This record gives sequence, C-alpha cells and structure tokens, in this order.
Amino acid sequence: MSIRNLDRMFRPRSIAVFGASDKPKSVGSALMANLLRAGFSGPVLPVNPRAAAVHGIMAYKDAASLPMTPDLAVIATPPDSVPGLLAELGARGTRAAVVLTAGFAEGEIAAGKERAAKLLAAARPHLLRVVGPNCLGLAMPAIGLNATFAPANMLPGHIAFLTQSGAMATTVLDWALPRGIGFSAIVSMGDMSDVDFGDLLDYFALDEATHAILIYAEGITQARKFMSAARRAARVKPVIVVKGGRAEEGARAATSHTGALAGADVVYDAAFRRAGMLRVGEVEELFDAAATLARMTPPAGDRLAIVTNGGGAGVLATDRLIEEGGHLATLSDDTIAKLNTVLPSTWSHANPIDIIGDADAERYGNTVTVLMQDANVDGLLVMYCPTAIASSAEAAQGLIGALARPDLAAKKNVFACWMGEASVAEGRARFVVAQVPDFETPERAVRAFMYLVRYRQSQQLLLETPSSVARSALADVERARVIVRQVLADGREWLDAAEASAFLTCYGISAARTEAVADPAAAAAVAAQIKGPVALKIRSRDVLHKSDVGGVTLNLTGAAEVEVAARAMIEKISCKLPKARLEGFFVQEMINRASAFELITGISSDATFGPVILFGHGGTAVEVLRDKSLELPPLNTALARAQIERTRIARLLKGYRDRPAADIDGVVNVLIQLSRITADHAEITELDINPLLCDPAGVIAVDSRIRVRANGSAQSRLAIRPYPQALESEIHTTEGQAFAVRPIKPEDEPALRRFADEVDTRDLWHSFFAPLRERTHETAARLSQIDYDREMTLVAWDGGRVAGLARSTADPNFETSECAVIIRADLREKGLARQLLQALLRAIAGQSVRRAVLVFPADQTRMLALADELGFECAASPADASQVRASKALQA
Repeated sequence: MSIRNLDRMFRPRSIAVFGASDKPKSVGSALMANLLRAGFSGPVLPVNPRAAAVHGIMAYKDAASLPMTPDLAVIATPPDSVPGLLAELGARGTRAAVVLTAGFAEGEIAAGKERAAKLLAAARPHLLRVVGPNCLGLAMPAIGLNATFAPANMLPGHIAFLTQSGAMATTVLDWALPRGIGFSAIVSMGDMSDVDFGDLLDYFALDEATHAILIYAEGITQARKFMSAARRAARVKPVIVVKGGRAEEGARAATSHTGALAGADVVYDAAFRRAGMLRVGEVEELFDAAATLARMTPPAGDRLAIVTNGGGAGVLATDRLIEEGGHLATLSDDTIAKLNTVLPSTWSHANPIDIIGDADAERYGNTVTVLMQDANVDGLLVMYCPTAIASSAEAAQGLIGALARPDLAAKKNVFACWMGEASVAEGRARFVVAQVPDFETPERAVRAFMYLVRYRQSQQLLLETPSSVARSALADVERARVIVRQVLADGREWLDAAEASAFLTCYGISAARTEAVADPAAAAAVAAQIKGPVALKIRSRDVLHKSDVGGVTLNLTGAAEVEVAARAMIEKISCKLPKARLEGFFVQEMINRASAFELITGISSDATFGPVILFGHGGTAVEVLRDKSLELPPLNTALARAQIERTRIARLLKGYRDRPAADIDGVVNVLIQLSRITADHAEITELDINPLLCDPAGVIAVDSRIRVRANGSAQSRLAIRPYPQALESEIHTTEGQAFAVRPIKPEDEPALRRFADEVDTRDLWHSFFAPLRERTHETAARLSQIDYDREMTLVAWDGGRVAGLARSTADPNFETSECAVIIRADLREKGLARQLLQALLRAIAGQSVRRAVLVFPADQTRMLALADELGFECAASPADASQVRASKALQA
C-alpha cells in the first residue's frame, strides 16, 4: 500500500487515545503524559469508558462518542478489541492508527496470527494505515507529537529512526538526549502487520526535514518493495542499518520477537549493499554513524590527518585507520612549512601530527587551521589526552574556534576524540553545544570517518558504468527450458550430469563434455570420440554418493579400458545395492589444467530475497576456506567485478610472482549468465558449479549440480526487477525511418552524455532531463540506472546514437506517474515524440500505474499539441499557474 494516508499518521491534526488512563505506571497513562508534555497543537481525545477525564482532559466512552473524526488513533486496549475498533474508526473516516497492544503475530502463536489477520481485514477496506501492533509508538518532535510510552524526552532534528524494537527506540533516545542529537521521526514498527520498512523509506526519502535514516531491523517483508524503496532513499540521503538476528540463534529469537522471517544474514548484507545502505554491526556503531552522517558530508577520499598531544593515541588511531582500509594523508611541503611556524621544533614533522603534550588551545587552533587548507587531507581527527598544561575545555575551545573561522579556504569533516572520562567532561560538553562530533576512543573516531568513506564508495559503485555483454541467443534459452521441462516431466528434482552440462552450454558457459549412455558399449564409443582421458560415473537416481559404492572411475584412456571399467562397475554396485536402478553411465572428459584456480559459483534461493548469486574460492575445501561473496540479481559487469573483488581469492586471480593473471572477464561472464538464468527459469532453486576452473586460457565448469521444482514467474521472485526485455519494440518516423526502442540500461551512460551535446538546450526544461546540462558521468549514470519496478525510461536508438528519451517516475502508490519526452534536435519534427511517449504509456500501464501526468510550461506549444493528440486532459497546474498539468487515465 506504500505511503497512502501516511500523512495522517505523521502529520495528524487530531489524535484519539484508546486505553488512555490515569493509572500510575500504565501504558495508557505514560502515553497521555507524553502527548500532553510534547506540546501537540491539535485536539488530544482520551477514550476510556470508566473515566470522565484523563490527565485533566475530558474523556469519551467510545469511538462513537468522539466529537470529531480523529486523523490518528493510538490504541492501547486488549488485543481482541482492536479489530472492532479499527473497523469502527475506518468507517468513520480515520485513516491512520498506531496499535501498541501485543498479542498478535509475534511468537508464531496461532491465536495471535488470527488476530493479526482480523486486524488487517478490518483496516484495509477503509485504507486505514496501521503502525504495529506490539510497538512503542511513534513521535514527530518538530510538531510536538509523542505518541509513545518512552521514558525519555526527545529533541527535534533531522534523523528518522525506524525500528522493529521498542527497546531499541528507548535506548537510542536515552543516548541521543545528552549529546544534543535530535530526530525528525521515531517510529517503532513492531510486527509490521501493515506499515513496513518499504513504506517508511518511501515516506522519509521525500521528507525534507529528514537528512538521514537509521534502521534497526530484525526481518524484512515484501523484499521487492523494500529494495525499491531502499535504493531510492539511499540515493538522496544516508540510510544506516543495524540488523539483529545475525547468528542462527539470534534469527530464531527475532522470529519469536516480531513474527518476521529473518532470512540468511549474508543475504541481508548483499541486499543492504546493493541498495546503497550502510550496514553497521553494533548498536554503538549505529549511534556513531548517526552522529557522523547527520552532521557531515561524505569526503572526497579516505586520507585522514591525525592531530594528537600524545604519541600513543596517534599510533592507535593509525592502526585502526589502516585496518579499516583508510590511508594516512601525506602532508604537503607547504603544510609542513606552515606547521613549522606554529609548532615547537619537536613536533613529529609527519602525520600523525604530534603537537606535544604541553599543547594549549592556541596550538590546537593553529594546527587545525593549517591542516584544513591542505588539499591532500580529506578528513581531520583531533585528539586530546588529559594534561595539567591545558584543560580539556581550553583545548576544545581551541578546536571550536578554528572551525568557526570564516577565512578557511576549504571545509573538511573534523572528528574530536577527547580521551578519558572525568577530566574531559567539560570539553565534551562544549562539543555538544558546538555540534562537533566527539568520540571516546581513537578507534571509534576513525570508524566514524570510514563510515563516510564507505558511504561515498557505495554510492560511487552504484553509479559505475558497466560494459555491454551480448544477450544469450533466444534459441539457446528455449533449449534450456526444454531440458528443465523434461526433468520435471520425469518427476525428478535434479538434472543429471549430462543435462547440467548441456544446460550451462545454453548460456555460453563452457563445461566439461559429459554424455549419458545406456550400456558399456555405448560408453566405450563415446570415450573413443573424446580421444583423451575420461571419467566414468554410474547413472542411477538411487545412488546419491557414487564414489562410496565404486560408482566413479577416473583417468580412463581408450574405448577398451572404459568398457571393461563399466562392466566391473555394474557388477560391484549390483552387489552393494542390489535394488538400485542402474540406468547407464556418464562419460565425462577429464580436464587437466593443473595450474588453474578452483572457484565456486552458483545460485541459491533465500526465503526473503529470492535468488542470490554466489562466487568464491571453490574445490573440496570450500566449507573450510569460507571465502565467498553473495550478490542479488540482476548483475551487470560492474556489479559482478565488485562481487569478485570482495573475496580473498580475487588478489590471486590478478596474478602474482611469475603466475599470470587468470581470465577474470570469463568469470564475470559466468556470473552474469547465472544472473540471467535466475530471470529465465523460476524452476531452478539451486545451481552449483564447483569447481569452476579459471586460468589465463579461460574458465570451464568441471562439476555442476542443478535442482529444479515447479514454480511460478521467474522475474516476480527476484527482489530487484530485471531488465524488461518484453518492452523492446520499434517505432517509425512520419517518413518511415525505423528506430529501435528499448528500456534504458546502465551501460547507456556514455551514449547519454553524447545525447546531451545533440539536444537543443531549450528542450532541457523538465527536471528529468535538466541534469543533462551538466554533461557529467554522475548525472548521466543516475539517468541510466533506474528501478524498473517504479521508473521507466525508453530510449529510441538511431544506430548507436540516442534519438530520444521518454521517462516516467511513479509515485509509491502507483496512482500516478509523471512522464516526459525529449527528442534529438535534428529529429524533433519527425513524429518521434508521439510514438515514443505512446510506447512509454503502454509500458507504465503494464506497471499497474493508473494515471499518466505531463507537467510542462504553458509556452511549450509542441507539448500542448502532443498532449491533446494523445488524449490528455489539460489544465493549469494548481501548484503553478505558469505550468500546464495534463493527465490521462491508463488501462492495464
């Protein structure tokens, strides 16, 4: 349902509290006290059938007695009463509710699940949105809304904190208050029966008061909606997440806690990374990341300058910086010369900059002023160890004063680390007032700097332009489908070795030649064709572990040797497993590439996020080495390379000493083909290639296993919608010239930059296309990398040149999608705009968008004529009379 009616939740004009009470230490009493103390400007209507007033406010006996329809209902009544209340409120016109009551889906109890189903059944007919049940509540400090029973006060700010755990909400609030950190929103989500992370990410991505989003998650629901919302939010503001339930036991506890399916933690890692979110491992890190990202912008690089009045502290900070993958900044000659004029001769003359134990406020300020002007420095860590020469407050004031100077040539992120406790309390208090992030240890301060670095790197990876890879021939894909259908028709769930090899070759993955034969004579005939050493394996659905019963013989040479081995194998297995059905043999060529690396690649299915792609160090020790990386499909070359780079074996594949580099491009191609397999075959639940041999000569699959089962749509099970090939088409100009049309791809970024030089700049009036004026990689990459689930950009191609673009972005509810079209300057009068926009309207109708909207300046006569021609209803825009808003209902 996404963000529909969430404004009633987070911007209510009136609130009704069901279960309001004066009883000390009750939820209803704490809730009323918080609402009144926070200063909400609208009516607060307590509902209690046995009280005339609650906290001095006139109370009402039931929903029917309320003098007005509340925008928001906060419910803390027994669980069996909740569905009826929601139905009554929904019929009256209330469109948002927070249900604090427990006793629903948590813990997997049947009665609770039944109550949860009744809750949704009562709310949905009225489009009444529900946060909870089993939650702490929600708060919007800037408008005086505190509909929680949390014990702590909260400050307004620019961080939205979304949590499945009410205890985490109270902990974060208690931590934030003394540090002066405020919130734009705190939402305790509980069981997420209705409003979930996807809804809230959509809402707060658009909230101008929210500059960063913090998430505590135990489980994700509706993976595709979550990924779409998370990818969109992370592009416009930092999203930091800590995930509970990393261990198997923790995941079980999470399921018991919220009723959410936790899923595999390594898959969550892949999902968060793919969305551009920053994952942290501990609550302490969540706090530090919040304090950092809410106040700072990502640096240009990872070069840190460290200022300290104690050498040991500088060493600790340096150690952690290197461990985290950062670099010490190399000070310029000019910086060293300037420092020589403001520091004693005994200073370190290098980074870390040890300004000696007797450093006073002036020395701190002068040092920081110099370093802030060094282009080689991306961030600055300033540390203080307690001394009797300068107090912590004096040293802090020296730093604060330097940062306040308006004459500095450049601003950089600065991190303070005042080490100790009692003697540095006054200095830390001054940092809180001055809004300077302060950390208790060098390790935490360095880690905070690296949060910013990793956030920037994750955004850069998302915008990296992949290279093009040719699509597998459709005939090959159809042949692969025939193989899968035959296996399912036979009532089997595993492809045999020959079928698996044939399946992989359909996607251009080289595999060791494997033939299935019926008898020893046929095995000998195949061996004669292979003309090299072969492996002979028994073919039987009743023999799972072939080598244990003598069902595998290696390095056989020649037809005669193979036939003798085959007869002996039948005799041996018949003795050990007399009831086994022996269906023949597999004859497989032996691959002799002694210097090749053994890799593993494959597909597995996660209960939450669907298919995932695996890459790592393979061979028989794969479980011991545990060197692997997961990625969500679909993949492109940039994502596949990044997946490889995250493993230890990647360094070996690049070559070392006298060993040349292996064919990494070949591995990239395999990963991309596996990604395509997930989109083409819903029936494939597992696929393992181990080993995949890789050396300078190429890659080849030696052993593979593929498991299938009857399933639904391949593309619908993916957490990220893959490239919609079905939208490829062709349009024609009024003169009959043909142009290929297809959805945009990330690899189109260079062509978009060329297109920017070929359009009339006067046509770049729409916000969709205005960024093309900048002609940068980043702006073109953002245009070319879209979420096919909610956005669509169709490209008309004139050979290798872009002829035109038609783009749309749907609101999270798919009620409307704003559209725009732009055509290359030399083709504007050819009728392309109409046909390209028509193709876009068909595409977004397929996304279930209900209405298309065009917004354009009133003086754009060509757009006005086009809108009329395509049946749009045109009127002056309510928001801006100089704009026309045209709309058209769509039919799927």
